[in-house]
Amino acid sequence: MTNRKKPKVYITRKLPDAVETRMRELFDAELNIDDSPRTQPELVAAVKSADVLVPTVTDRIDAALIEQAGPQLKLIASFSNGFDHIDVDAAAKKGITVTNTPNVLTEDTADMTMALILAVPRRLAEGSRILTDKPGEWPGWSPTWMLGRRIWGKRIGIVGMGRIGTAVARRAKAFGLSIHYHNRKKVNPATEDELEATYWDSLDQMLARVDIVSVNCPSTPATFHLLSARRLALMQPTSYIVNTARGDIIDETALIQCLRDGRIAGAGLDVFENEPAVNPKLLKLAEAGKAVLLPHMGSATMEGRIDMGEKVIVNIRTFFDGHRPPNRVLPGRT
Repeated sequence: MTNRKKPKVYITRKLPDAVETRMRELFDAELNIDDSPRTQPELVAAVKSADVLVPTVTDRIDAALIEQAGPQLKLIASFSNGFDHIDVDAAAKKGITVTNTPNVLTEDTADMTMALILAVPRRLAEGSRILTDKPGEWPGWSPTWMLGRRIWGKRIGIVGMGRIGTAVARRAKAFGLSIHYHNRKKVNPATEDELEATYWDSLDQMLARVDIVSVNCPSTPATFHLLSARRLALMQPTSYIVNTARGDIIDETALIQCLRDGRIAGAGLDVFENEPAVNPKLLKLAEAGKAVLLPHMGSATMEGRIDMGEKVIVNIRTFFDGHRPPNRVLPGRT
């Protein structure tokens, strides 16, 4: 890119310092120093003036916004693994390329999923609050104090056996769980053999037979409320559900009712239907020990964020060097 005009890059949120420094070295990059979410008018101004928009999952890059983009905007290089916040088809019609940052958050998200799989049946958050919220009131150890449920020997049903789902399965197997999964198609035989996994083409049948459900599929129109009221009702009253994918895959209202009625034993949620808002009824259930709630931090490691930033930089540099960026998102993809 020597002796060329640096592309103007608009970054919607604060990124790790190492990433921002490199962005400034390579591009005419406008940073978000205070990390305040950009308003819609600010995004409109950005697409009218920037050559590259670098949004995150909290930015809605819909058809109406893309339609207002100036002719100079040629690339939306999203700082995200998912791309459901971008209207990729509308961007393609406008001649704008879209990229994402896949395959860097697999292990981090799988770690957090496993943490919730442990935390919910073993009542870890509830136990911690007993010490921190009411110091000095712990009566001491007792044979029947804070009894949870063992996960060793139980069955886990993974909804979505992609990279993250497979990484979760490997961890779960090490903890003595029997692996079951539902996916659009079976994983390759070597992986299935390694995990001793049982494939279910019927999600309904799998839900009725497992002790823990882990949601690891992407958010698409086809997966909206995939875990509907009807399907949640199929789960056993002693079963648990964990979601580190996207909030709208589960019908949150139906889940709340199931937890209230004792038709599901507990839930571990890192994502919510109306983020950043969290349903107050879920917060009450968490206080009652029926749920463990986390603020969408499944992929939040310094290493992961830097890896994402490096992918964004590679996508931008490759594009402006006249080549196809390695992480292009094709229109029509779900």
